[in-house]
Amino acid sequence: MTDILQTFKKIAIDAITAQKLTNIVHGTVVNTNPLQVQIDQKLILNENHLQLTRAVKDHEVEMSIDNGAKQIYKVYNGLLQGDKVTMIRAHGGQQFLIIDKEVVK
Repeated sequence: MTDILQTFKKIAIDAITAQKLTNIVHGTVVNTNPLQVQIDQKLILNENHLQLTRAVKDHEVEMSIDNGAKQIYKVYNGLLQGDKVTMIRAHGGQQFLIIDKEVVK
């Protein structure tokens, strides 16, 4: 009986390992309003399939300089047409999380 359980356990672990639960995808922003990212010659993702991290959005931060009074500053990290981005594809391939812009020299 123990051999059967071990066999089932190995089959289950191998099946999970064989699936790509997530993977890294690279793309190019082709439009910002509405947001669209092209990941290959034929596939363009629209904003329904994209989630953004703070690293690729304009946002405000509260900070002080030289221990002075705290002030609100705006950080301009929003995506622009032509930006190269790194994304994580969620299991099933329906959702993509844009984690950062790529540095292109």
